[in-house]
Amino acid sequence: MDVVLREVHDSDLPVFFRQTNDPESLRMAAFTAKDPTDRAAFDAHWERIRASSNVLRTVLVDGDVVGSAAVYGELGAREVTYWIDRSYWGRGIATAALRALVAEVPDRPLHARAAADNTGSLRVLEKCGFRVSGHDRGFAQARDAEIDEVVLTLDA
Repeated sequence: MDVVLREVHDSDLPVFFRQTNDPESLRMAAFTAKDPTDRAAFDAHWERIRASSNVLRTVLVDGDVVGSAAVYGELGAREVTYWIDRSYWGRGIATAALRALVAEVPDRPLHARAAADNTGSLRVLEKCGFRVSGHDRGFAQARDAEIDEVVLTLDA
């Protein structure tokens, strides 16, 4: 299995849109768009972030688009995020993609957030060197509720 990151292409966006509308994935991610089925809002969001100084990558496995990974925010407060198609969960792809992303972006510290019950994502972040640095509560659109979240940091 060959996990590779590359620049985001226009042709990736319909795949990302489909991936981010999987009900189980939405519930697990928790912190999602208010209406993930709103294609116009999705396109506007991606247009905005692609025009910024964010680091946005498409995750490929054996040449197939399986998700995205990104670093965004201001220096000193930069965060990582990633999304892997549910049909690829449990194969080490998120870990490999995140490792490649943090190797590409030398800025430290990097931060991450995950729903406290998203044990898979928390494990991926810990495997990549992130350590729990705090706890918070936030409104999770996908669950229509305020939930606990874990804040993690990757230092130099």
